[in-house]
Amino acid sequence: MRRLIACMAAAGLVACLPSCTIGPTVSSTTEEHLPQPDIGTPSPEPTQPPTEEATPQPSAKLQAALDAAVAEVVQAYGGVAEVAIVGAAGEYTAGGASGFAAWSTIKVPIAIAALKENPGLASQAALAIQSSDNPAAMMLWNSTSPEAVEAVLAQGTVPITVQRQYVRAEFSPFGQTQWTVTEQARFASHMRCVDGAGQVLELMGSIAPGQSYGLGTLPAARFKGGWGPSAENGGYEVRQFGLVQDEAGRDVAIALAVRAADGSYASGQAMASELAALIRPALDTAPAAHC
Repeated sequence: MRRLIACMAAAGLVACLPSCTIGPTVSSTTEEHLPQPDIGTPSPEPTQPPTEEATPQPSAKLQAALDAAVAEVVQAYGGVAEVAIVGAAGEYTAGGASGFAAWSTIKVPIAIAALKENPGLASQAALAIQSSDNPAAMMLWNSTSPEAVEAVLAQGTVPITVQRQYVRAEFSPFGQTQWTVTEQARFASHMRCVDGAGQVLELMGSIAPGQSYGLGTLPAARFKGGWGPSAENGGYEVRQFGLVQDEAGRDVAIALAVRAADGSYASGQAMASELAALIRPALDTAPAAHC
């Protein structure tokens, strides 16, 4: 699934990655030829210069880069992949990975909600975000309410429902929340404007090395990952979202989700890292985050 939406204003292996260069787009221009007036005669009205061939805008370049990156990793690993970038100037998506559970990415709004109510849970929040510790996340969950977590999500412009009941006995209820890739990028784009998010954003900048693949390989990444076996076929779903920076130091909100054809977590890690590497040259054409 590919779409371009205009906006008014929006634990671990490290893989060796192949490089990818996205070539520049060349635009041609047409010379101007204006008629010359005769000496001593009134100058005619100037003619309209020929229209130049339009130079591709950053949005077109970004969409093409996302499309190409997804196609390349799917060709290399099989399976499915999706990426989204959301900013004040637009939302861009490529690929399709629908139906993925949120897994541990949902620990971000849970940590924000819990710390707003009980700042004394800072150590549990650090474990839940930086190491993706499940017992610590459960403590945070039990200290707040689903409604409080949903309020955090809504303030980040993602009014979704958090899963309250166990739907897979071996996994937390909240981890099975349905949270799309585009919604995650949208939340990341607004995260600096969410009350109480600053402390959690800081934690997202110090993820454990074994989990720092994918978005963790991009500049100044503040992100959270999640992974687990698909209810559909048992293959590992790997997803991440957060903020990275382009060469100018602008925040770019991005989210990705992958599942390799062989279903292994190791392949999912490598696939996420390659996808991030392929996207990196296009970050300068991405819209800056809303906040």
